[in-house]
Amino acid sequence: QVHLVESGGGSVQAGGSLRLSCAASGFTVSSNCMAWFRQAPEKEREQVARVDRYANIKYANPVAGRFTISRDNAKNTVYLQMNNLKPEDTAKYYCTVLEYCSRSLYWGQGTQVTVSS
Repeated sequence: QVHLVESGGGSVQAGGSLRLSCAASGFTVSSNCMAWFRQAPEKEREQVARVDRYANIKYANPVAGRFTISRDNAKNTVYLQMNNLKPEDTAKYYCTVLEYCSRSLYWGQGTQVTVSS
């Protein structure tokens, strides 16, 4: 059975950093396309970053240069290092596994990130 469990969210001031973790079970993250999405209140869910099975990485423009996605194959965990956080990064962040880096198959429960100015 597939499970994705996010952690690491919290409240920080602008300019601060957080590292989100997504612990996966029931499948192997290194063999799949993994992504982080976020959803702010009254906004659509948007993809933030993804890493495919070949370690190709893609970032959304608003976070490029500030966020880093990575994975620890031994721990079967995906991370999102977020630096220089801005108030507009405030959202609930979700981890997902994508089929062909396109369609989300499973979602975690999300972790809240709040950035104050």
